[in-house]
Amino acid sequence: MSATIKQLRAFTAVARSRSLAEASAQLHLSQPALSVAIRNLEATAGGPLFSRDGRQLVLTPEGREFLSRAEQLLHSWDQSLEAIQQRFRLERGQLQLAVIPAFALNRLPTLLAQFHRGHPRIDIVLEDVVMERVVQSVQEGRAELGICFRPDDLGGLVFIPFERDRFIAVTPAQHALAGKRALQWRDLAAHPFISMNRGSAVRRWTEEAFARCGQAARYICEANQLSTIGQLVRAGLGVSAVPRLCAAQMQEYGLHCHTLSAPVVTQDVGILLKSRSSLSAPAQAFLQLVSA
Repeated sequence: MSATIKQLRAFTAVARSRSLAEASAQLHLSQPALSVAIRNLEATAGGPLFSRDGRQLVLTPEGREFLSRAEQLLHSWDQSLEAIQQRFRLERGQLQLAVIPAFALNRLPTLLAQFHRGHPRIDIVLEDVVMERVVQSVQEGRAELGICFRPDDLGGLVFIPFERDRFIAVTPAQHALAGKRALQWRDLAAHPFISMNRGSAVRRWTEEAFARCGQAARYICEANQLSTIGQLVRAGLGVSAVPRLCAAQMQEYGLHCHTLSAPVVTQDVGILLKSRSSLSAPAQAFLQLVSA
């Protein structure tokens, strides 16, 4: 049987005060209960830690040696308890996120600024990576939370949607389609098209949309980042279709954004995690912020 924190506190209080009455007052513990705690500790230790000197309790040689160790243990315990309490109070800790670039560039800064104002002592670690790597990062534990479109294969993870995104068309300012507010996928098929790289979810959704409209795209270039696609469209290389998440960014590039239909392509955007029960306090706080 091992000693308890309650027994160690009882022992150190009696050792400092040399009085059961004074120690019981300090600990808000009755003298009989304090005596039982000391006897149980001595039973665990294997011998007496105190002897009587008149009305006072005096440490035995073994008690004197144990006192410094007991104080070190209590100090370590108090520090550890305070550290974990600070984490639950969100006064320290780390928020680890993996986020697709479309969200990281256009929406995440405002959310992180709001989170930081509420929890200024929480460190933030951010991976802005493509969707496939967001899934991998959460699966492997590098990130507690991921933000991405709903993956086709969750791989055992949980996906919590918080908004619905719709693809839009983007064209250069000086383009035959620029004056049209609404476009269809067949309109884009008539012009050189800049796409995401093969194997990406966005590329797959794009190809499915062209197949559904019955027109083959004239792919002229592909890129790994939606921001790169925006710059290529800006340079006049072609047109493209991107998630509406990117609309503000594309408009900053001077591009025209158009509603896109026939077909309408929508995807859920949400939080990816292993399970709610396993989240740290910072991750729970951020999940609540995003969900709200």
